[in-house]
Amino acid sequence: MLENYFNYKKHKTDFKTEVVAGTTTFLTMAYIMFLNPFILSGEFAGPEKGFFDFGAVYTATILATALACFIMAFYGKTWPIGLAPGMGINAFVAFGVCAGMGYTPQEALGAVLVAGVLFLIISLTPIRAWLINSIPKSLKLGIGAGIGLFLAIIGLQIMEVVVDDPVTLVKLGDLSNPIVLLGCATFIAIIVMEKLKIKGNIIIGILVFSIISWAAGLANFNGLVSSPPPMTYLFEFDLSAAMTAGMSTVIFTLLFIDFFDTAGTSTSVANVAGKVDKQGKLQDINKAMLSDSVGTVAGAMMGTTTVTSYVESGAGVKAGGRTGMTSLVIGLLFLACIFFAPLATSLPKQIDGAALLFVSVLFVRNITDIEWDDIGESAPAILAMIAMPLTYSISNGIALAFVSYALIKIFTGKFSTTSPAIFVIAILSVISFAVA
Repeated sequence: MLENYFNYKKHKTDFKTEVVAGTTTFLTMAYIMFLNPFILSGEFAGPEKGFFDFGAVYTATILATALACFIMAFYGKTWPIGLAPGMGINAFVAFGVCAGMGYTPQEALGAVLVAGVLFLIISLTPIRAWLINSIPKSLKLGIGAGIGLFLAIIGLQIMEVVVDDPVTLVKLGDLSNPIVLLGCATFIAIIVMEKLKIKGNIIIGILVFSIISWAAGLANFNGLVSSPPPMTYLFEFDLSAAMTAGMSTVIFTLLFIDFFDTAGTSTSVANVAGKVDKQGKLQDINKAMLSDSVGTVAGAMMGTTTVTSYVESGAGVKAGGRTGMTSLVIGLLFLACIFFAPLATSLPKQIDGAALLFVSVLFVRNITDIEWDDIGESAPAILAMIAMPLTYSISNGIALAFVSYALIKIFTGKFSTTSPAIFVIAILSVISFAVA
């Protein structure tokens, strides 16, 4: 039945290849089941008001990931893509929206839901293509790198390699602390395994060094399996704050990141899988984006942040994945992990931070494709990169980048040749600063 539905022969694949591809992608993105609840709960920051419940997010992460992958498998059935709550977005919601702006988890989930519905609407209209073609490549790359640097400062703080200082704001932490050194060793080991092309290097690094920390008495082991924690935030989203001016920039940021993450991942996967036609257009891109947007809406209802397509899907495509069967396997493997919540709570924060620091490297490395020879293109991109970690806000970085880009185009006489989308976003950004 699966062979007929996914049409293996047409796509030059088979059941075994698709299972191997799905397993490969799962191993490369399995870290999200640990990092997403860790970041959203603020476990490393203590009992801070406004953070999410760890167990509830763990269960929601597993179920939202599985459901989104199943939607991609059976609706976008020619796309071998894995989906899960996005890195960067979860940190933005935890530190920017809840801890920083004071919104409750329920209000934050309301914003995620609205952004998902808007993404769904855009995916059904010509606005999708207009937006993809309107945002300059350098700006998209700079924003992506900025998210990476934002994750990097958070990761270094979690590892305690960087700590607060009343005079210089930050300084080097205590590198004589064994658990801090173990976190640093985790980061190096993950890079070495990546260099050696070992699949699942992040999850392997997390588990191996956590075991070392438990054996050395540096961290507590809380158990391996249990019943899934209750879904505290199931259908608990609050839409009241989403209709305020202050939340408008949050919704735009969530929408922007999800939209271009999905477009970028789909393009990368399409190039490897041979889904680009002679005119350079992506085949069935509407199905991929629709599946992603529905996944975001479902995730918000379950109690987690924006679900997006993972660029790690490229690993499965390189392993031969060509159909939604790959996505189906990814979803099933995540679903099988729903009983491992005690293990998730046993991971030392320094080791989780090391994994997050490595993920930040993957975001930042795309800066090589920025148009460095054109200062009008590169400067706003650099501004986004610098502003995000220094203002501790992805939305601030995006807003400053668009405002500066629009002003540069106006004063260099390129107003008429610049997409109206740039100026619309820039004006909205200025308004958001005014009402903040």
